[in-house]
Amino acid sequence: MFDETYHWLKALHLIAVMSWMAGMLYLPRLYVYHSQVAVGSEASELFKVMERRLLRIIINPAMIVSWIFGLWLAFTINAFDVQQNGAWLHGKLGLLVLMQTAHALMARYRRKFERDERPQSERFFRIFNEVPAILMVLIVFTVVFKPF
Repeated sequence: MFDETYHWLKALHLIAVMSWMAGMLYLPRLYVYHSQVAVGSEASELFKVMERRLLRIIINPAMIVSWIFGLWLAFTINAFDVQQNGAWLHGKLGLLVLMQTAHALMARYRRKFERDERPQSERFFRIFNEVPAILMVLIVFTVVFKPF
């Protein structure tokens, strides 16, 4: 049904998505811990380094690669054609816009922590930590079950 290129694209897309989600699930947890330590402390400085590296070295590149291979896959299987394939991809893309929003907020929070600000409470970050997980579950269900 599909040639070998499709399977390589799909595998690379899934690897990138797993890397992106690992970072998206871990970064808010770092923010929980970071919000608990004193400004200017050794621990605070360590969290700044960890957060910056996680975002710049893992999360951002994985997100870019996820989008590249995901869109390539969508064009390969003509998934944008609603008549032929339904609107599941459009639903997934809507959820991905929400994931991108969460990603952008995390980057903003990181910059605030870098300036020794406390952008939100520990409780906020504990709740916010669930947002990428919920979106991930909805995206997977949308792709697997194609409900529309």
